[in-house]
Amino acid sequence: MPNPTIHSLLVAGLLTVSLCAGNDPFVGKWKLNPTKSKLTDRMKVEAAGPNKYAIDFGGGVETVVADGTDQPGLGGTTVSVTIEGPDAWKVVRKKDGRTLVTGTWTLSKDGQTLHDAFRANQQDGSILSLDYVYQRTEPGSGFVATWESTSEQVNSVIEFQIEPYEGGGLTFTTSGENQSLHVIFDGKDYPNVDAPAGSTYTARRLNERTLEITDKKQGKVTNTQQIEVSPDLKTLTETAHPADHGTPNILVFERE
Repeated sequence: MPNPTIHSLLVAGLLTVSLCAGNDPFVGKWKLNPTKSKLTDRMKVEAAGPNKYAIDFGGGVETVVADGTDQPGLGGTTVSVTIEGPDAWKVVRKKDGRTLVTGTWTLSKDGQTLHDAFRANQQDGSILSLDYVYQRTEPGSGFVATWESTSEQVNSVIEFQIEPYEGGGLTFTTSGENQSLHVIFDGKDYPNVDAPAGSTYTARRLNERTLEITDKKQGKVTNTQQIEVSPDLKTLTETAHPADHGTPNILVFERE
């Protein structure tokens, strides 16, 4: 179940960038091409007591009693885990009472594979739909394990708009979200309001068509991303390198 605070890496890195306005190659409307993209998600579930689990979706550990009730999570959210059967869990994250994401987990008969039907509720009423398949990466029983995705299917259209912003920044508006983010690109650390407390990001331009974004938590680097526009200005590629595993996420967007 991808970490909702960073929106499964689908848009988070692209929402923390700023460039010089004007004839900027990043300005425009972009649409994800799932066939050219590769998302690798990693999560860890540990036993923490009777019917209690410590779960890390990549943003930090959240300890939850699996009784179906809403319990405090990261970033001002709540998390609930409902055990619907020996091989079926439902994980729901909410904020201010509104359901943000639902993950329906199904374990294979041999316990080696986990399927996650991930659904994120957008502010415009639409639903972001992804289906992940995870493989167990270490010995364990049931859902307790470290899981790394081996495949994913994006069932929704993912778009975002980049526009110039005053003071040399850019405005990012993501499809499905009735809000925009304004960011200044100056290489300084800024608080990441959509991530756990103590999270920051730094953005800088490597050249006119390449950006580098560094995410940190409590001063420690958690993710490094490079975002590049092709020479013909028709394709935007984000390559993200999470610090907790070596497999990069590659997201390819095409200009509309």
